[in-house]
Amino acid sequence: MRTIGNIIWILTGGWLTALGFCLAGCIFYISIIGIPLGRISFRMAALTLAPFGKDIVYGGGAPSLLANIVWFLLIGLWSALAYVFMGVLFCVTVIGIPFGLQLFKMARLAIAPFGSSLVEA
Repeated sequence: MRTIGNIIWILTGGWLTALGFCLAGCIFYISIIGIPLGRISFRMAALTLAPFGKDIVYGGGAPSLLANIVWFLLIGLWSALAYVFMGVLFCVTVIGIPFGLQLFKMARLAIAPFGSSLVEA
């Protein structure tokens, strides 16, 4: 199911969102200050490209909190709202529920990605 879900996900637009995060990551890498944001953008792209079969483990600390606040103000709020909106739309249909749940997982990561890591489920 994981492979089939990821293939359907990519074909229905997951690649486009991943491409957007990759472009944002490249833009962040232009400045030294933006490098941590660029790393997170590439992590978001990896999750967005193949969300089925991956879990998010949250850790953190004081440096992660500060970085998460900056991320939330620059990108996280709008990204999370878009993921939640699309998740609700997908959950309206029975067929779309697994995809909606993946979007909710990505919305949670979009709010506070620093201090988290992706692991295989």
